[in-house]
Amino acid sequence: MRRSAQRASGDPSTWLSYAGHVKVLVVGCGRVGSAVALDLSSQGWDVSVIDEREDSLGRLGDAWSGGFFIGQGIDLQLLRQAGIEDADAVVVTTDGDNTNIVIGQVAQKMFGIDSVVVRLLDPARAEFYRTRGLNIVCPTSSAIAGVIEAVHAYQGAT
Repeated sequence: MRRSAQRASGDPSTWLSYAGHVKVLVVGCGRVGSAVALDLSSQGWDVSVIDEREDSLGRLGDAWSGGFFIGQGIDLQLLRQAGIEDADAVVVTTDGDNTNIVIGQVAQKMFGIDSVVVRLLDPARAEFYRTRGLNIVCPTSSAIAGVIEAVHAYQGAT
């Protein structure tokens, strides 16, 4: 059962309010995925994580109380075991753009998840898939924009 989100003004921690627990599946438990999982869990979300490496669980800390599943995020059976069919949101942050695209599309099209966020490192791919309905975060594009802005700011200071 999906929950509807409402945007509120003020403190960013209150931007989304939900009735009941929100279930999110995070695929990829590196720096980004683990930080997202820990943040959402601290806000009371029901978080499950998939990663192909068992030692990635260490990034979540000893107090981690969410789910953790070892395997490939493109494995449909594993996605089901991790709870994708009941998920309100899916976050995909593995270290491979192609893998992230496939998992994001599977979550969106096969499982009907409305809130799917996919990290892509390639700006061209990010734009291509953004125009096809995926919610894309591209840190490379953000870095390029930030560097250009910093150079312009410095140039204007002289």
